[in-house]
Amino acid sequence: MTDFLKSILDWLYVMMGNYGWAVVVFTIMIRLVLLPFDYKSRVGMRKTTAIQPKIQELQAKYGKDQEKLNRKMSELYKKEKINPLSGCLPLLLSYPIIIIMWGAMRGMANQQLAAQILAMLQNPDTMPDLAGWLWVKNLWVPDSPFAAVLPTLQNIQMVASEDWLKVLTPETLALLPPELSLTMESFAKENLQATVQAIYTFLESHEAYASATATVPGWSNIGFLGLFSFTVYKEFNGLFLLPILSAVSQIVMTKIAQAGQPQPSAMTEQQRQQQSTGKFMNWFFPLFSLFICASYNGAFALYWVTSNIVMMLVTLFINWHLDNKEREAKAATEAEETIR
Repeated sequence: MTDFLKSILDWLYVMMGNYGWAVVVFTIMIRLVLLPFDYKSRVGMRKTTAIQPKIQELQAKYGKDQEKLNRKMSELYKKEKINPLSGCLPLLLSYPIIIIMWGAMRGMANQQLAAQILAMLQNPDTMPDLAGWLWVKNLWVPDSPFAAVLPTLQNIQMVASEDWLKVLTPETLALLPPELSLTMESFAKENLQATVQAIYTFLESHEAYASATATVPGWSNIGFLGLFSFTVYKEFNGLFLLPILSAVSQIVMTKIAQAGQPQPSAMTEQQRQQQSTGKFMNWFFPLFSLFICASYNGAFALYWVTSNIVMMLVTLFINWHLDNKEREAKAATEAEETIR
């Protein structure tokens, strides 16, 4: 399945001639495939929201008798024809697709990075063709002024053995520098660390690569709060916009998803704990988005941002559609009552 999705990405690249726009279109396609799951989830949450006053009444009345409360809750769900899992089950069903798609994105990025490194080994004195998109000069390294336009040792180390082996061919190996003595076995898992170090040492010895990965004097390995360090490069790869957009879009998406959900006037201890956990996750996910998109390549960050934006638009559309249906149903009910 992962290879199938990657083939779609490659096909989109052939059609569009740019991996950035191919990732955008690919992400939109995936979100459209998941649209039925999103719709069912939203409908389920709406139904559950509509009976919240009745649920609160039961909790107030039977809160001290958990067994009876559970029985009454089951009776209520049965009477209202609501599946308690109707809000989250469709999303859980969509997770395998999302995980497979993320695997396809990761495989594509790593293989493209491997191909770029092999191209540099074949022509170490010239800059390779970079997969740019708008302000990002090279999609296969992070969108950041703290990332060089060409892959550094840290970037190269992220490419797994299986990704190297998918890109390598006997013809490619024959074009690599003979002094490295690289074979297919050199890229096996047990030999990969030494091979990557040898490749990096070779590239560092050439002016084109050394110039593209040169740091700003005095701005190398600067510590920050004792948690991590950063380096500013002369030929930096991006403006850090995609990581910022990932965090901002995550916050906005959460706000839109939570809009209209009622807040009970009186909450049980369990509800207070759930609310506290929800508030923590509302900030955790944006920070996690910022970290992962700042650490990983620009193509993955572009997918993440596009997915969030499309999800926001889908949620707004579904809410608008369901609001219209509710208004029409209410108007029809009022018209029937007037006739009676």
